[in-house]
Amino acid sequence: MDHHAPEPAAPVRFDTHPSRYVHWKLHVEAPVARLVMDVVEERPLREGYTLKTNSYDLGVDIELADAIQRLRFEHPEVRVVVISSGKDRIFCSGANIYMLGSSTHAFKVNFCKFTNETRLAIEDASAHSGLKSLAAVNGACAGGGYELALACDEILLVDDSNSAVSLPEVSLLGVLPGTGGLTRVTDKRKVRRDLADVFSSLGEGVKGKRAVQWRLVDEVVPLSKFATRVPEKASALVATSTARSGPGVALPDLDAKRSADGIEHRHVSLAIDRAARVARLTVRGPEAGEPADAKGMRERGAELWALRAFRELDDCLLHLRFNEPEIGVVVLRTEGDLDRVLAADAALAAAAREDWFASEVLHNMKRVLKRLDVTARSLLAVVEPGSCFGGSLYELALAADRIYMKDEDGGPEIAFSQLNGGALPMANGLSRLATRFLAEPDKAKAAVGERFAAGDALDAGYVTYAPDDIDWDDEVRLAIEERATISPDALTGMEANIRFAGPETMETKIFGRLSAWQNWIFQRPNAVGDKGALTLYGKPERPRFSWNRT
Repeated sequence: MDHHAPEPAAPVRFDTHPSRYVHWKLHVEAPVARLVMDVVEERPLREGYTLKTNSYDLGVDIELADAIQRLRFEHPEVRVVVISSGKDRIFCSGANIYMLGSSTHAFKVNFCKFTNETRLAIEDASAHSGLKSLAAVNGACAGGGYELALACDEILLVDDSNSAVSLPEVSLLGVLPGTGGLTRVTDKRKVRRDLADVFSSLGEGVKGKRAVQWRLVDEVVPLSKFATRVPEKASALVATSTARSGPGVALPDLDAKRSADGIEHRHVSLAIDRAARVARLTVRGPEAGEPADAKGMRERGAELWALRAFRELDDCLLHLRFNEPEIGVVVLRTEGDLDRVLAADAALAAAAREDWFASEVLHNMKRVLKRLDVTARSLLAVVEPGSCFGGSLYELALAADRIYMKDEDGGPEIAFSQLNGGALPMANGLSRLATRFLAEPDKAKAAVGERFAAGDALDAGYVTYAPDDIDWDDEVRLAIEERATISPDALTGMEANIRFAGPETMETKIFGRLSAWQNWIFQRPNAVGDKGALTLYGKPERPRFSWNRT
């Protein structure tokens, strides 16, 4: 049984700004920035719990995600971010347990997914933006707090009688450490599997020199030297980072029109049909006048189509995830001029080779498309007259579970750009074309600018179905209606298995385990039943487990 309090009556919003942060403080003194976690206990996302001991909920993590995004776009002069705590003797106690215990199953899973995406963004910033990160762990660091530290390039732990790192979820709560914690311990920090087993079973965690010996942290420092050692470590990280030059680009709020039936952005529309459990997500291609070089792109800034449209798409995907849990099918559509999409892609690909801002725009597109990949909804792409599924927008179709393309004289075309060749990789490290054609790798090397009408696209395998004008309406309608009648649990499992064909990476492991193991554990009585460990946390009664190993 899913014991929970109601989710927030108002829809969750994901746009914020440092001037509106409640739980984080961002200080920039180039080349170093400091992100200080100082959670306000009485300001949770919803009523019913307090955020004690620097614990966090979704509202706290929304601010963290925003800060990392702004450092990448607005502060190219910053080369290291130090993540620390504003509380004495505690870094972060992780996700708020009472928030988890009172949340719906769907909210718990989506919360874990979002926090992992945020931590992956920290790692992506290090790999591609020269933004290195240092976790200055000044006290107890547990659960999701340690997962935040694990996302950083270096972990510095204060060496006193109290401070430890821990993943206590298995032993105390009967659930997994967000799944990202276990994966990063073994795959990123390469902790020996037997030591990882011991560590993940110890509620009290590991401290001092043992934490270094087990590779759980990089260095421990006495409390008396901690304040001076942190800037020394930050300076050392600056030396390993790649400098970016030029003024930053501000990211203003998105001025969307929101209603009960959807969202209307400048370039992206989301229309909700709750009775049918279907959403129609439409992305409009660029208008005339998109800049053709890096200088023009920087001048256009946040209004550049490739940046604004994908920020709008990200907003709609997160709205679907958290505010529309019963929408089971998302129909992906595009509208616009195919040539303009290809031209915008070509200009961005060329500029990204030499310009930091164009590179950041490209990496943002990559991250948004990855968010689409792990969306637990059936995705059906519909290519019809007036569509512009080319290049970066054809990636939307490639992310879909099926692609339907109308076959008629003078009908729509799909086309390839420089961005289809690997500039926008999936979590498995491959392009979506390469993932689609594991058995036929030559088909993943489509020529830039090459176009396909429906019949040729079907023959080449670039679409799933190509109904003619007579059958089009019925086939698309039946596909949507049939998909909406299948068990959502079975579909989530099926889609998560199929979407990430090919090699496994740390990232695919995180989301695969989240979709399967944590999804399952979050519904088991041993965790969330009347006598489950998560339900009874903080109460004098001990949990009662079913001892069947399944």
